[in-house]
Amino acid sequence: MLKKSKLLLLGASCLLGTSAIAADIKFKDPKGDDNGPGNYLYPTDAVYKPGSFDLRELSVDADGDKVTFGVKVDEKLEDPWGMGVGFAVQMIFIFIDKDGKEGSGHSKATPGLNVDFAKGHEWEKVVILSPQKAARVNAEIDSKAGEFKGDIIVPSKTRGKAKRIKGAVSLKSLGGGDPKDWGYQVVVQSNEGFPTKYDLLTRKVNEYEGQHRFGNGNDADCDPHVMDILAGKGEGKDSEKQAQYDQLAWECDAEGNSSKRATLTMVRK
Repeated sequence: MLKKSKLLLLGASCLLGTSAIAADIKFKDPKGDDNGPGNYLYPTDAVYKPGSFDLRELSVDADGDKVTFGVKVDEKLEDPWGMGVGFAVQMIFIFIDKDGKEGSGHSKATPGLNVDFAKGHEWEKVVILSPQKAARVNAEIDSKAGEFKGDIIVPSKTRGKAKRIKGAVSLKSLGGGDPKDWGYQVVVQSNEGFPTKYDLLTRKVNEYEGQHRFGNGNDADCDPHVMDILAGKGEGKDSEKQAQYDQLAWECDAEGNSSKRATLTMVRK
């Protein structure tokens, strides 16, 4: 009877045009590296609690055609802005490299992050976990990230509980395949309800921190607007902090143009 049930399930999957994919993938990130390239400061408003942008874990759970992405931070989630989804200040980008081939995919990140991806680490898809309504996020994508249209995936519902933010999408929307074979990079940013006309709902890092601005960046917008990423082997070791700082290292010339661009790599199992 068990064998018959499995055959029926496999047959149903084939009729639906999906593969019976199952995966449980986890990456860890060290505590206390929520400072971008090593020296970024949080905004001064009390809603930005210490640890709010400190990435601790990425989980990818695949079950048939459903893939659930979960990101854990180091501070209990709160909703001070009344977003209604269990969190408010965080904005998460999960970049996916499906094939690991140089030149395949996008080398530039979505608008507002100010980072690139190294050769052989280009991304094909990115999943955004935002407290904003999916309609608002998709409207921003249409107006600011048209070049990535179709490769930016927004869950219909994203929720936060305790310290974990989760959202599910279809495997089909990610182009199919086996999530165990993919490379991942997580960029932790802050949800910005009033972004510039160039930034995709992301908060800036300025030279000096302010009520709603991160500090120790550059006002000329040549710095990475990133507070934490996955680095090293994604094992959560303290030694992986330096790998993050190296990837997010940046330099600007006297005119405010980027002379060294922050460049990220993927983490794989």
